[in-house]
Amino acid sequence: MLPLLVFKYYNFLNDSISAGLASVGLQFALPGLNWAIPVGISFFTFQAVGYMLDVYHGRVKAEKNLLDYLLFVSFFPQVMSGPISKADELLPQIKNPHKFDYEQGKQGLKWLLWGMFIKLVIADRLGLYVDTVYANYIHYSGSSIFVASLFYTLQIYCDFAGYSLMAISIAATLGFNLINNFKRPYFATSITEFWRRWHISLTRWLTQQVYIPLGGSRCSKVRTYWNILVTFLVSGIWHGANWTFIVWGCMHGVFQIVEKALGWQKYEGHNWAVKAIRICITFLLVNFAWVFFRMPSIGEAWHAICKMFTDVGTPSMTGVGTELLFIIAIGLAVLFFKDLRDEYFSSKMSFLEAKPVRWAIYVGLFCMVLMFGALDGGSFIYVNF
Repeated sequence: MLPLLVFKYYNFLNDSISAGLASVGLQFALPGLNWAIPVGISFFTFQAVGYMLDVYHGRVKAEKNLLDYLLFVSFFPQVMSGPISKADELLPQIKNPHKFDYEQGKQGLKWLLWGMFIKLVIADRLGLYVDTVYANYIHYSGSSIFVASLFYTLQIYCDFAGYSLMAISIAATLGFNLINNFKRPYFATSITEFWRRWHISLTRWLTQQVYIPLGGSRCSKVRTYWNILVTFLVSGIWHGANWTFIVWGCMHGVFQIVEKALGWQKYEGHNWAVKAIRICITFLLVNFAWVFFRMPSIGEAWHAICKMFTDVGTPSMTGVGTELLFIIAIGLAVLFFKDLRDEYFSSKMSFLEAKPVRWAIYVGLFCMVLMFGALDGGSFIYVNF
């Protein structure tokens, strides 16, 4: 944990303490650190800490082969942005000999193609509009900022899910199985369910290493609510050294506390209208929180949100162009159809499994990646965390 604290949080703590002292008339600051943060430090630190805690609690035996341990901590497909693997999942795979498995390799290439599509065709194209508006949000109407917030909500999902699929696919072609990090999170009917579908490996890590040791839900309601808030405070701090991430994490904690207090965390009914309304409300709450996640400061995030409600006007598409909007529309339509099919109709569209149809889909996606993908070497959003 020490390298993570030094590289990622030293300047944040130094600046926060200095600002706090300055507010009462005291001037004190330690020298700042200007070195680069190692790529993926949050992910391999969590993986290493998870291993240490699993060994401490006797859930796994200590690994005596240093090379196997180093490979576990720095397994290259997932080192930059996850998913976060458990020792009892990945270490046995590292120790076992591997032979090429045709079916596993074929599945891995399917995941790779889909991951590239949602990253290059959807996420990176959405990012062009998001970056334009958020960088100069003062000069845009509230409706433009709202559209940018919706685009960012979709962008971060496609970007991170795309990376995760690429990591899983590369591991699969090498004979390794990694945890699937996403399960159509924007179809969640509550924030609690959202976190069972979003960044699943992180949710599992926080549940096992933070929430349960604090007492989980096996205590009083007030203590359970406190445990939830602390867990999501840790999640916010983990995502970045900025107060915006802390606010984002606390917001998700508060949302879940309210849901549990009102008994809204689960929905087992079959009323499609009610379910659709719950999905929309959950999506909008997540979208609202993403504004704090995306903006550089709490003040700017709040200002942008205020403009959404006070400066309503026609959304501006200046600098975007009809071609980009067409690409975004096509990409989102394909994404929505696939996620909708996987969520509700997987057993009712068997014609999609026919060999000619499948190959037409593969070729179509590949051509769209080549024609519409932003092939400029853009980085992944979660590499910054």
